[in-house]
Amino acid sequence: MAQDVVPDLSERPHRTFFGHPWGLATLFTTEMWERFSYYGMRALLVLYLTATPAEGGLGYSASTATAIYSVYVSMVYLLTLPGGWVADRVWGPKKTVAVAGVVIMAGHFTLAVPSSGAFFVGLVLIALGSGLLKANISTMVGHLYNGPTDPRRDGGFTIFYMGINLGAFFAPLVIGTVGQRVNWHLGFALAGVGMGIGLTIYLFGMRTLSHHSDAVPTPLSHAERRTVLRKGLFWLAVAAVFYGIVGGTGHYTLNWVTIPLTIIGLVFPAWTLIRIKRDRDLSAEESTKMTGYIWFFVAAAIFWMIYDQGGSTLNIFAQDNTANSLLGVHFPSSWFQSLNPLYIMALGPFFAWLWQWLAARNKEPETATKFSIGLFLVGASFAVFLMALAASSGGTKVTPLWLCVVYLIQTVGELCLSPVGLSVTTKLAPEKYGSQMMGVWFLAVTAGDCTTSLATTAGADLNSTAYVTAEVALAVLAGVAILLNRRKIRQHLGEVR
Repeated sequence: MAQDVVPDLSERPHRTFFGHPWGLATLFTTEMWERFSYYGMRALLVLYLTATPAEGGLGYSASTATAIYSVYVSMVYLLTLPGGWVADRVWGPKKTVAVAGVVIMAGHFTLAVPSSGAFFVGLVLIALGSGLLKANISTMVGHLYNGPTDPRRDGGFTIFYMGINLGAFFAPLVIGTVGQRVNWHLGFALAGVGMGIGLTIYLFGMRTLSHHSDAVPTPLSHAERRTVLRKGLFWLAVAAVFYGIVGGTGHYTLNWVTIPLTIIGLVFPAWTLIRIKRDRDLSAEESTKMTGYIWFFVAAAIFWMIYDQGGSTLNIFAQDNTANSLLGVHFPSSWFQSLNPLYIMALGPFFAWLWQWLAARNKEPETATKFSIGLFLVGASFAVFLMALAASSGGTKVTPLWLCVVYLIQTVGELCLSPVGLSVTTKLAPEKYGSQMMGVWFLAVTAGDCTTSLATTAGADLNSTAYVTAEVALAVLAGVAILLNRRKIRQHLGEVR
């Protein structure tokens, strides 16, 4: 019982962070620098892939670069599930995040090596590290408070969320500028430095975190460890032999990696939802709620399929078709990637107030309606993009205001759908899967991005008028379907609105 009296250093009354446990400062700055490294690298990713070798890039086509980008982002979110498992069964959240920081930093510095082979190894390392970190750092924020009823809890997560967006806002301005105007690999190295700063802050601040973050909730037994190790080595050997044969016979192309990962990213989310829905341990009410949740999951996948092209399709359009100057100020195209976090920081508090204000008057839209609005808005953003495409026909460089409007509409749609999706996921989660459902929600991002990857691999031109029109129509139709079926969905949700 000695563990019950271990002092929680995060609760020192004389040392607070805006009235919150000092451990929040540690996690806030760690996440801010990690997001700085992630979004800085992401702002350069497609641009580096499409830059010619003479420009220091890899010279891939826009479709191939988009496929790589989409698979990479989808794997970051897919790996949050095993990342959470590692913390729950092996290391505990605190140690897992420390390891994640080392892996991410190593990945960014590997990208800084001027070699295509090193570049892809770096992407793998960053995806693995991000999966380990993303699944657990938010959990540790929750550990700082005295349970879900602590009145400081929501405010703490709001401050933490601001750290995410601060890092995401400054990253393209710094890393994007250096990468595009000085040297791509120096930009990637700066991302590694950012993660290094975050990791250093985390390691020195670990003692300020809750002792609950040290715990391994359900540790593996020795027999289970041997089984996991044996299975892991087996599948690693299978992959090594398979790709050794493919490469040795001269048949290897990038599609041998992107296509299998794309299929996994589409099949695994579907399999996960079906497995949970058919679990016999679920009560009839929980099973019914999962039916309602699937509606939201599919809608979210469609939303993220379009939204996440902000870092690929729109990023390429900014580079090739946009006059990157405004009011006499010339700037790199990667700066457009700072618009979303800027808009979120400006509009997020307003939307939080708006929902509360409407709820006080019994006028707050229900979850299905908010999802519909989000889908309509992401469709509207690409309708504006269609106009920008038309304006740029014939090689004309269009005003950056087009993309400013596109990103603004997308951000408003995100604020209608993303926080609501996180909330409804926790409300509808079956008791058996309470700690896993947040990872399931992130699989909607995986499914959406893998759909984009599949389309580009099949030869679709994401900058073509026909394809963008199809995406607009899909988003609008999905929004209409949710809206028309909201009563049916409501019946599945029970008391959840």
